[in-house]
Amino acid sequence: MPARYRRTSVPVEGGDLAVGVWEPDGDAVGEALLIHGVTSSHLAWAHIAALLPGMRLVAPDLRGRGGSREVAGPAGMAAHAADMVAVLDAFAMDAPLVVGHSMGGFVAVVLADAAPDRVGRLLLLDGGLPLGVPAGLTPEDLVATVLGPTAARLSMTFADTAAYLDFWRAHPAFARDWTPELEDYFAYDLVESGSGLRPATTYETTAEDTVDLHTGAALRVALDHLRVPTTLLTAPRGLLDEAPGLYAAERLEELLRLYPSVAHREVPDVNHYTLVMSPRGAEEVAPDLLAAAGARSEEGAGR
Repeated sequence: MPARYRRTSVPVEGGDLAVGVWEPDGDAVGEALLIHGVTSSHLAWAHIAALLPGMRLVAPDLRGRGGSREVAGPAGMAAHAADMVAVLDAFAMDAPLVVGHSMGGFVAVVLADAAPDRVGRLLLLDGGLPLGVPAGLTPEDLVATVLGPTAARLSMTFADTAAYLDFWRAHPAFARDWTPELEDYFAYDLVESGSGLRPATTYETTAEDTVDLHTGAALRVALDHLRVPTTLLTAPRGLLDEAPGLYAAERLEELLRLYPSVAHREVPDVNHYTLVMSPRGAEEVAPDLLAAAGARSEEGAGR
């Protein structure tokens, strides 16, 4: 049964959050809230959604991104978590599986602490546990260290959509994985800027979230309180398709010792982006997502 895709909006403090929804025509076999990364949008989930036509998948654009770029007010993990509660309310989602990619994983962890009765399970995709970043960096250096060229492009202007697609075609992360879904995803990212186009996410929003994620208290407190069944999937390569990925082996071992309740699996032959935004990555992740949502449904039925 193919999934139907639509876009809607949910009121939050400061404006309306854009939300993409994939849902079957009949009864859903499960549901999940999908939270994207720091400069991304809900269309990052298109490949995974295509493999889960029987599920209801609710995927917001975080404030400051995509169709939610004009939502006013501060960002940060706590603000995003509050927005996610509003989305759960709007769709009458009762403690579903929450899936977070990259920064979305950190938002998911903070959400599980802020509203523990609203989250059934967590599936973290290359995010959610602290990265190994040197202490004492300035905000600018922190953003550059964590995001590198991903942050630099936020200040760039492109003549047209084709020029932006050419920029990403040359990116090493997508050398083997260019798809029509990616073209839709990148085109959706663009907004008018003078005589050209620029990414919807601003550098200022990215910096605010990146600094809060690494230096704020919300994530550390949330991890100390983590009680929700949690699985972490990691990619062996990073944002530029380099090895190691965001979680080098020694760092990951340390984190799994600190948080022994977190189950872990490395997804082979993907990078930080293609873990989610490629057919290969989606084929690996979709069964984990379906299994986690099914586990949640069985737990709910047993209560």
